[in-house]
Amino acid sequence: MPPVRVLIADDHPLFRKGLRTLLDSMPQMTVIGEATSGQEAVEQAVALQPDVILLDLQMPAGGGLGAIRELAQRPTNSRILVVTLFDDDESVFTALKAGARGYVLKDADEAEMIRAIQAVAEGEAIFSPAIAARMMHYFAAPPTVRAGDSFPELTEREREILTLIARGYANAQIAEELTISLKTVRNHASSIFNKLQVAGRAQAAIRAREAGLK
Repeated sequence: MPPVRVLIADDHPLFRKGLRTLLDSMPQMTVIGEATSGQEAVEQAVALQPDVILLDLQMPAGGGLGAIRELAQRPTNSRILVVTLFDDDESVFTALKAGARGYVLKDADEAEMIRAIQAVAEGEAIFSPAIAARMMHYFAAPPTVRAGDSFPELTEREREILTLIARGYANAQIAEELTISLKTVRNHASSIFNKLQVAGRAQAAIRAREAGLK
């Protein structure tokens, strides 16, 4: 398997250097570029087409959120992992709604950071423990709207799977719960993401939650 191609976007030189040193020591990772602003991150992503972009939120020239939103409109399949100091609800959910695939804090240890990059590269959603706990609380709270006929474009089976995604189920757990194959779950999930026009599980879960699916 080829190494995961990574772009580091952060305006703190010491953090970039430390992260690059870590990734360069891993045979399954290769750093193909660095950026120090939101606009530079977009330009580098389009030019280099990395597999994963490690993106800070607080940067000059548009910042990380601006870069996430702009990249959603650009010709790139790069997946974004936010790596930041900010753990407030607004930062987390705004980033995920904009298209980030994962969200980890800068105090993550080396093993956690490597796992997060690999998971995002493979299309999974990943979060620091503190962020994951906050999301669990968010999804466990009673919905503020009724589900009604939300997402009429989805089939009944797709709605079932979306509901389980919103509850935090992994694909294997969904397959077991619904007594269907893992491949079938993946196919349905891909169809759901396409129909809802979302980048992945995190965005789909938030959309489901906001629609009252639970």
